[in-house]
Amino acid sequence: MRGFLASSIGVTCAAALALPLTLPAATASARPAPAAEQAADASAAVPGQTQSLPLVPLTVDRALGSTAVQGLTRRDVRHFSLVGVVWDDPDAELHGRVQVRTRGSTTGKWSGWQDVETHNHEHAADPDTAERAAGRVRGATAPLWVGDSDGVEVRVRAVAESRVEETGRGARTATAEAVLPSGLRLELVDPGRAADVPAARPALGARPAPGSVPGTGAAPAGAVSADSPRTGSLGAGTVAASAANSALAPLGAMELPALGRAATLRELALLREGRAQAQPKIGPRPRIVTRRGWGADESLREKKFVYTKSVKAAFVHHTASGNKYLCSQVPSVIRSIYRYHVKSMGWRDIGYNFLVDKCGNIYEGRAGGVAKAVLGAHTLGFNTNSMGIAVLGTFNTSKPSASAVTAIAKLTAWKLGIYGMDPRAKTSLKSGGGNLYKKGKNVRLNVISGHRDGFATQCPGGLLYGRLGTARTDAARLQGR
Repeated sequence: MRGFLASSIGVTCAAALALPLTLPAATASARPAPAAEQAADASAAVPGQTQSLPLVPLTVDRALGSTAVQGLTRRDVRHFSLVGVVWDDPDAELHGRVQVRTRGSTTGKWSGWQDVETHNHEHAADPDTAERAAGRVRGATAPLWVGDSDGVEVRVRAVAESRVEETGRGARTATAEAVLPSGLRLELVDPGRAADVPAARPALGARPAPGSVPGTGAAPAGAVSADSPRTGSLGAGTVAASAANSALAPLGAMELPALGRAATLRELALLREGRAQAQPKIGPRPRIVTRRGWGADESLREKKFVYTKSVKAAFVHHTASGNKYLCSQVPSVIRSIYRYHVKSMGWRDIGYNFLVDKCGNIYEGRAGGVAKAVLGAHTLGFNTNSMGIAVLGTFNTSKPSASAVTAIAKLTAWKLGIYGMDPRAKTSLKSGGGNLYKKGKNVRLNVISGHRDGFATQCPGGLLYGRLGTARTDAARLQGR
């Protein structure tokens, strides 16, 4: 399977490949009850859920030949907002095209066919790690955000892959049979509703939140102090995830407010346990929405946090989940991706260390503490001593917002500054194994790299990748370099 990879680089799900399928008529099952049936106190938490539906062979137009096609015809389902396709073997790649169409639960109208990004296996834990070796890990497409829906249709078509083989008579091109991975299932994710989660808003820049005391850890707006009556209602997982940020904010904080440079330097001294550094270079801490702020269900993830020694590099990604979201929906989008990573793909937690939206808001990703060297599952082969920043959206043909690029610069100026890294420099990381660098090879990489620098992939999309130079320059300026 790995032999086919080189020929697939540069091919996206949106590659031209018409699928004129002859599909059976829509199912006649009863449509779900109206939204009123799901009515609940808006302030109460409503658990998310995942519907996992096995795909079946579809009738194919004879003109297409015998290429394998699986899917589901139109059907009514419970409410969901994000879709993806998973399969049994995490090492198997889906060479082909995945398309879905959905019915809006409010309008009752069906969308057009939408492509789902299939090249997603490079977002994963490193080989030979406990997370990667867990028996529950599956292969998967990227998730696609579709908004509140109650109907779905999906079709998956395999595409024959070509590879070049060296023989005694020279190179020859061999074509592999078009097959699909076994155990294909459609995952429909409902993010649920989290209590006390405020709507996302445009990033405020480096200003302390009203009422906060810079550098003291005093409660920002929306925070819950340790002696608040509401703190006692927090579950053990929420307390643990929040406590990992105890040096920065009180227990139960919804966000970490932005700090000025002086307050950031005072905080840095505390983070380094008083160890002095001559003229530290660090950007002002940006505002970061915590896991509690976006409503993470801490019962989903594994309890223990896993750390590496340092953060020497930041890998920038896109989630490939589409750009059709409002910033007010971002907490729901992140809860959906989190549930997809854990429940559908079998990871220990959400894969990214941070997420950024189109409005420039920054969100805590994998639990363990935003200032700490938390081991993620974002760049196969290079998760150790690095962090992963995922911009919500797809940037192969769409430009990232200026606010998102600025947020990357602010976040890297601060987080890399904690570990003494220059955003414009290069660093050395040891490969854990991948399709560009063999396991154990020391690789020179930009301190701020794109995912494609460590693995042959389209991520983070050409148009976001092209803005990383700006992010490096701005991050260095914020550090005072």
